[in-house]
Amino acid sequence: MKQKLVIIGDSDFGQIAYEYFTHDSNYEVVGFAVEADYKKRDVLFDLPVIELEKIEEIFPAAEFFVFTAITYLKLNTVRERLYLDLKKKNYLFANYISSRCFFWHNVEIGENNFIFEDNTIQPFVKIGNNNIFWSGNHIGHHSSIEDNCFISSHVTISGHCNIDSNCFIGVNASIANNVNIGKKNFISPGVIILKSTGDNEIYKENQTEKSPVSSERFLK
Repeated sequence: MKQKLVIIGDSDFGQIAYEYFTHDSNYEVVGFAVEADYKKRDVLFDLPVIELEKIEEIFPAAEFFVFTAITYLKLNTVRERLYLDLKKKNYLFANYISSRCFFWHNVEIGENNFIFEDNTIQPFVKIGNNNIFWSGNHIGHHSSIEDNCFISSHVTISGHCNIDSNCFIGVNASIANNVNIGKKNFISPGVIILKSTGDNEIYKENQTEKSPVSSERFLK
């Protein structure tokens, strides 16, 4: 029998989470919950959208799992706040691990994590709580991802790395072996990190400059 699940959030990620949980998990999505100030509709996919403030009345913790489908707003602190609020209310949290990812048998994982397709999670990796791994990442052996992180697509995290809490790592970023990433780091797309970082740091890659020659002239 499938476990009943309420998705917290009804934006793009909430809708994507609905698709993955519905078609590739042992959970049955029964509704959505959104904070009252952000509620814009009453129904999504023929399921109720309720005010999060009323979740205990409508979907009590004893009967329903939850998943917080919030992305990296304010360095993941919005998702962290909602996760901790629901944890205080004794809710149990669902993980989604795609059937189309490589997830080694001895990986340790917490709760409220979402791992998309084509991720490679190698042996002895440790994953905390409330993380999102978008599609196509490589997480190397003996590495650890703490809590409340967002790993974008096609990120390479090499072996024996530690990613501390509330980090954002952009598309195609690469982190070398034996590197520690501090708390609340923002690593832009395409950045290569070769040395350990401190807390609250930003690493940016310059955008490729536009050529002075037009594409039509170049292709003649």
